[in-house]
Amino acid sequence: MTTTATAQAPCPHCGAPTDGAFCSHCGAPRAGTSCRSCAAPLSTGARFCSRCGTSIGASAGRPSRDRLPWLIAGAALLALLALILLKVPGQAAGAPTAQSEARPVDASPPDISNMSPRERFNRLYNRVMQAAEAGDETTVTRFIPMALMAYAQLDTIDADARYHAALLRVHTGDLVAARALGDTILAGAPGHLFGYIVQGTVARFGKDEKALDRAYAGFLQHYASETKAARPEYQEHQRSLDDFRKAALETRKGRTSGP
Repeated sequence: MTTTATAQAPCPHCGAPTDGAFCSHCGAPRAGTSCRSCAAPLSTGARFCSRCGTSIGASAGRPSRDRLPWLIAGAALLALLALILLKVPGQAAGAPTAQSEARPVDASPPDISNMSPRERFNRLYNRVMQAAEAGDETTVTRFIPMALMAYAQLDTIDADARYHAALLRVHTGDLVAARALGDTILAGAPGHLFGYIVQGTVARFGKDEKALDRAYAGFLQHYASETKAARPEYQEHQRSLDDFRKAALETRKGRTSGP
């Protein structure tokens, strides 16, 4: 008896031929599927659930298939860090400064065995942000995959880590994943200013003026109450908060004073 093969079609995310609800190559969903963790509808090609942030292809209560390549590559990452961290001075997870670049670098290899996954992620994130501020796209392109690999290996993920990962995703052009991370920040902490900054940044790159206006409005609406909350991550990113607020206020002023 002859069986008919299931029709395959290119994955909307990676282009690989696939069938079924999810791409067997990258795990992205095809049309009409929902998140296995929270049952929210998934957009075609999405890599993360916009409601709960779960990586597509992951079942509730067990690790995502998408994490396996990152975990397997963890040993290679640790080996590379011995060379990378020689070039990156110790610093907090906040915005990098020109002053930090001027610090002398210790010539002895760092003891990465005592470095937590979060410390590794922060170091790589800072390396990318330093290069981005300096206009060094070669370094940005080189280090972003390693930074995202370190993010995938985190045991716990808070709003600050998601904010960093979202900015890295924006630099790669993956606006869908960046927007999902911003939505997840707001789902976990309604009114969190980082969520609106991510949404606004994605809207700017996507040239979506309406989405940008919504991000500005949400940011200004919650700014006073969130500032009083005195979240530690706000102190580390005060410049980003100030810049986004300034842009939001200028936009609102322009709307009210326009013809």
